[in-house]
Formats: sequence, structure tokens, C-alpha cells
Amino acid sequence: MAKDYYKTLGVEKNASKEDIRKAFHKLAHKYHPDKSTGDEQKFKEVNEAYQILSDDKKRAQYDQFGNAGFGGQGGPGGGFDFSGFDFSGFNRGQNGSFEFDLGDIFGDIFGGGRRTKVKRGRDISVDILITFKESIFGTERKLLINKVGLCDVCNGAGAEKDTDVKKCATCDGSGQIKEAMRSILGTFQTAKTCPACHGRGKIPEKKCQACGGDGVRKKDEEVRVKVPAGINNGEMIRMSERGEAVADGQNGDLYIKIHVERDELWRRSGNDLLADIKIKLTDAILGTDYKLKTLEGDLTLTIPTGIAYGEMLRVKGKGVPSERGRRGDLLVRVTFPTPGKLSRKAKKIIEDLREEGL
Repeated sequence: MAKDYYKTLGVEKNASKEDIRKAFHKLAHKYHPDKSTGDEQKFKEVNEAYQILSDDKKRAQYDQFGNAGFGGQGGPGGGFDFSGFDFSGFNRGQNGSFEFDLGDIFGDIFGGGRRTKVKRGRDISVDILITFKESIFGTERKLLINKVGLCDVCNGAGAEKDTDVKKCATCDGSGQIKEAMRSILGTFQTAKTCPACHGRGKIPEKKCQACGGDGVRKKDEEVRVKVPAGINNGEMIRMSERGEAVADGQNGDLYIKIHVERDELWRRSGNDLLADIKIKLTDAILGTDYKLKTLEGDLTLTIPTGIAYGEMLRVKGKGVPSERGRRGDLLVRVTFPTPGKLSRKAKKIIEDLREEGL
């Protein structure tokens, strides 16, 4: 029965090689037999489809003649063609099992080749609250964070000063321990970092009393955070390698989420600052000078004669600073109340204005 490899991968016939690779990557992970969603038969079918469609010559042949003529490669038992992998470096262990890191093979299958996994500490996330003014012009904060950090007594060595070291009995000095893992290719031995010596292969005869030989310990650490000008509410600042430490590895990162308090008068729109002010009706008619409270101090704002209700006045270059050095503007919306009850004198004045055509 003819097979539709495009349908197997869930792509269109005009799909690019990158689309095909992404589709295969997603389905292969989904159907891998070692996954909870695994399905060995579908895993083989996905592999088979990718073998054909990822090769320009085979794909052209398939598009013209279908899956006939591939010499059994397209059959149910075809599976992956591992001719491109080098098995010479793998050691056969007891009971016919192989000893190697599955990342060597599946790293090639899913792209990226062999990768050395570096131990990395845990990332930390904290929240800080700043004022609206601080969000506009920037600020600096000191945070006291309780986290796992490098032991300051042994400087991460995990040993007392001038003590001797000995071979780790848990991993026999290799720094790694091996575990059996089942796969469709057979039973494999996977290696992971020895938890006793943290991959060093050696342990001190006298462990550091402060950290118990771990090289890291929980402690308070002061972190100075520079909040940039113009930051928005909800934005995150990332401080590389300021997270938790791990023995003989890389520190995690510190993420600071910014929360901005509301201002009584001002709000933000892009790089502009907006405010609403109320003036008297007579000031709207005759014009006036208005003392405006800004984030940088008081400013005298000239209200022109006959300003309309809701009209916006602009003060250039007094808004939010930008990375390019240019600042936004202040935008001030002017409103004024309509009087309710009028005295006889006020009513007479307005009636006279009506007669003037105003």
C-alpha cells in the first residue's frame, strides 16, 4: 500500500526542508518509545518519512514514483539508516549492552551533534516595586537574596585547607556513574555526574565544615540592581550568572520583575507622558498661566485664550528618555467644569455675552 510521507509528518507537499525538519523533530520526540506518549510503530513511520523527504534526490524520486523502488527502505521495518553514525568508539558492556551517552546518537538525529552538558545552577526570580518616577528616569536598588552560592570558606573546593584528597569510591574516580536505559535500539548504558564527588573523581579526606564538602551553601547575598530609564511595568531584568551556584558548574541567572506604582497625575503612552488638568471656565475663556507639577519639578504652562474643552497642550522634550537620547513629550489635556447654579450678577454677565454673540 502506497504511503503518504507528507501526511505522516503533517506537512504540505511544498513544505521546505526546514519545515520538514521541524515536523520530524516534534513527532520524533512525541512518539519516542521512552516517552509517556511513545508509540514505537509511529516512531518508525516518522523516521522513515523523514529519511525520504529530507534527502533532495530521494524526495524527487518519491514525488515522481511514490514509495516504490526504494529497495525495502520504505518498508515497515526499514527504520533509521544509521550508516552515517560512527559506532567505533562505543564499548560493548556486559550482556551485550553498549556503553555510551545517548546524546551522541540522538544529538545527531535531532540536529546539533554531540554536546557536552554543563552543570548549571537554578535560576532565581524576584519582584521589586518602584515608583512611577523611578521607572521613567531609572534607579538603583540593593536586594538581599538568600540563595545557594559558592562557599566563601573553601572557595568551592569542598575541602578543609591543606587537606589531602582521595579517589571517589562511588564512581571509582571516573566522576561519572552509569545507568541502564532501554531503547528501541537495545539496552544502553548512560552516564551521569557522580553525586558523591560532583564529577571531580576525588573527594577530600576532610570536608569543608561550612558547606559539608558540597562547595556551595545557602547564604545571604547582596545584589545591586540597576533599573534602566524608561522601563515598563511588568518588564524583566536578567542578571547573567547571579542566580544559584552549583559545584563545578555555571551559576544560574537572576530575573527581576519590575512593578511600577501609579502616579496621581501622570501616565505613560510610549515615550510620552500624559496628564489631565482642570481649570476654571473663565481661565479657559481669557487664558492664564497654570502651575503644573511634573516629575522633574514645577513648570509654568501657558493656557491660551479660548482653549477648547479636551484640547491637548504639548511640552516638547520633557517625556520619557529613550536609548537614542531623544525624549518624548508632555501631553496635557485641559478640561473645565460648566457652572451649575449662577448668581444674578453672573447670570447677567453671561446674558450680556450671549447678546455679544458669544
